[in-house]
Amino acid sequence: MSGEDPFSESVDVILPGEEEQSLEEVAKEILALPAVKDDSPPPLLAVFPLRKSVPFPGLIMPVHAQDGYESNIMEKALAQGKRVGLLLAPGMDEAGRVSGADDFASTGVIAEVHRRIKLPDGNTNYLCRGLQRFHVERFVRVQEVPVAKVVYPADVYPAGDETEALARNVLSLSTKVAGHNPGLGEGFNLAALNIDPAGNLADFAAAYLLKDTETKQAVLDLLDVRARLLAVDEALTRELVTLELGDRIQKEIHERIEEQQKEYFLREQIRIIRRELGEEQDPEEQDRALFLGRLEQGEYPEEVVQKVKDEVQRMGTIPQASPEYSVVRNYLEWLTELPWCISSEDRIDIDHAEKILERDHFGLEEAKERILEFLGVRKIRPEHSGAILCFVGPPGVGKTSLAMALAESMGRKLERMSLGGMRDEAEIKGHRRTYIGAMPGRMLQMIRRAGTNNPVIVLDEIDKLGKDFRGDPSSALLEVLDPAQNHAFLDLFLDVPFDLSKIMFVATANNLYEIPGPLRDRMEIIELPGYLRAEKVKIGQKYLLPRQIKEHGLDAKRIKLPVATMRAIVDGYTREAGVRGLEKKIASLCRKRTLEIARRKRPQAEVKPAKLESYLGPAKFTDDAVRLRPGVGVALGLAYTSYGGDVLEIECAAFKGTGRVQATGRLGDVMTESCRIAHSFLRDQCGDYGLDCEVIAKHDLHLHFPAGAVPKDGPSAGIAIACAMLSRLTGRRLRARVAMTGEITLTGEVMPIGGVREKVLAAKRLGVRKVLLPKENQRDVKVLDPSWTRGLKIEFVEHFRDVVGLAFGK
Repeated sequence: MSGEDPFSESVDVILPGEEEQSLEEVAKEILALPAVKDDSPPPLLAVFPLRKSVPFPGLIMPVHAQDGYESNIMEKALAQGKRVGLLLAPGMDEAGRVSGADDFASTGVIAEVHRRIKLPDGNTNYLCRGLQRFHVERFVRVQEVPVAKVVYPADVYPAGDETEALARNVLSLSTKVAGHNPGLGEGFNLAALNIDPAGNLADFAAAYLLKDTETKQAVLDLLDVRARLLAVDEALTRELVTLELGDRIQKEIHERIEEQQKEYFLREQIRIIRRELGEEQDPEEQDRALFLGRLEQGEYPEEVVQKVKDEVQRMGTIPQASPEYSVVRNYLEWLTELPWCISSEDRIDIDHAEKILERDHFGLEEAKERILEFLGVRKIRPEHSGAILCFVGPPGVGKTSLAMALAESMGRKLERMSLGGMRDEAEIKGHRRTYIGAMPGRMLQMIRRAGTNNPVIVLDEIDKLGKDFRGDPSSALLEVLDPAQNHAFLDLFLDVPFDLSKIMFVATANNLYEIPGPLRDRMEIIELPGYLRAEKVKIGQKYLLPRQIKEHGLDAKRIKLPVATMRAIVDGYTREAGVRGLEKKIASLCRKRTLEIARRKRPQAEVKPAKLESYLGPAKFTDDAVRLRPGVGVALGLAYTSYGGDVLEIECAAFKGTGRVQATGRLGDVMTESCRIAHSFLRDQCGDYGLDCEVIAKHDLHLHFPAGAVPKDGPSAGIAIACAMLSRLTGRRLRARVAMTGEITLTGEVMPIGGVREKVLAAKRLGVRKVLLPKENQRDVKVLDPSWTRGLKIEFVEHFRDVVGLAFGK
């Protein structure tokens, strides 16, 4: 609710069935209308409460009514006629309602409503014209629509010339005060000159020039015109003194700034004179010359140039001994040393890039193809920004080295930032310069270190970002990785937008589902599966062994690892999806061979499988009979972890009890629920699988998942758990070398799962011959490389009865 000046601003409104009109045009139409002639104003009047505005007679004012309580008051008043009482309600609550008569002022204005304007938000503006004062004798009703019994007192004009003198003084003060408000303009002065009698002039000046609501209401309460003019005169005098004081302060500030500019100009003249005379400059002059010289020699955006000039000028006013001086100097160093307009030229040769990728990596055809596609598009359209690549896979499969090969093939600088455990968003966006020791974020630090604005930046371990009270780094990374925002990345320390759109970002992660959703949405995911045994053998011979031979000062004549030996290392000493552990074992072999040579021994160059135990100790991993030929109550399940796939033994023991089931092995909530679901399903369907329901009810089952120190969870072990229970309760052993994965429902349906590729690779790596998968995962198997499934028989199941037929046989 407000009663603001209709001439001070123009508001566009849309009237039903009419063209657009400004509020000023509507007000002029209303002023041209004749007032409603009614010699007997109503003694009972509907009252509209105003929160902060004070109405005055003879003035046009817009009254804003919110949809609901306020609009109902206006509509009820209009239903009784075009007149409504406008009354200040200083006791109105925050919801816009009044609770009693004490919430209202005692004097208001009866107004004539000339126009109703519907607003798009459902509220309504009413253009009202004040007619005359009224005084409230008492309120007949306050709730819903306030109604008051009122009287209409007339203005009292005292005899004598003092009233005329006060009117002239008010007119003069009004003109001076209006001169300090450019929004009023000449229209206000012209209107004030033509207002008569003196009481109306006092109302006009109070309405437009006074700001305090209580002062306005005090003026409205005065019926004596002399007292009213005197109150307005005092208020205008105070307002004029305040405005003149503000002008004087502004003038002093302006003069001080001019003095600083003059001082800077004189300092520049002194600097030039000293330089011409060959005199040594003081350190402050040297700093200013250093940064201004960088602006002349380098290429910078206009905003940066202006920022540097402003900071250099500010530095000239700060004593060198002040701590603020070093802060400004450090800021200028960052501004002038960042490569704002320095880009390295891309040298894109598709054949050369392909050779680099083949030189450093074995397999990974999908990732190589996507990188070559990116380079091909960049060669045809250099300004193409492209997608942000994210390599997801277990440790040791070559994610970071792929990014390094990409940078080498493009001829760009490479920078790497590890995000693992990062919890402070200031690591990305920097600290504000108000903090002691503030610095830019690591993003700008890497760009400064690279020396170009288009390096390749590797964001390692993006799935291991932290989050605590210091902020959320993943949210700060959104601005970095979003192509729609990173062209104007704003570091809090720099406070000047920097263009990151030319940077090639490559992210790496171990677990796709631990990457925050908004970040995952902005990246193109390329999954890197684990390697097969044959692939690991080739990688070891072609890449890892030559590298370790070089690092340990050996040559190919001093140590040789034939295929059989490399295969024995892969099978007996490593259990991983990547090749990091394999490289460690090869490095251990090279160290021991180097030690032998240092002791002047002459060992045979070729290391045969039988000699591995003397170098690396006993084999750590063996395919024992229990694992691949499970006994009664044991089933083989397939698991997917951030380190690749694995085959888990699920053991079940039965003993007399009350039909309960318990599980151990650091299981999560999902796997614990899977155990209960499988048990409930077998109890419900016991007759279909040759089980005695009473035996189940009188025996407790204990499920254990070995490697109890390793946490386990996920919705994919249901059918393996049910098979382990069924094997124990029936005494039947599952077929050898059969592993399975899939979630079971209470009705026996087998639900689809994730991580098919990793699970299939794990099954093949560990010697499994048959794999049972949910039928809905058949589409995932079709896209697998044929070499991954060669030697595996994959069966698809829809119901647990299918699982029993394939896992147990007839």
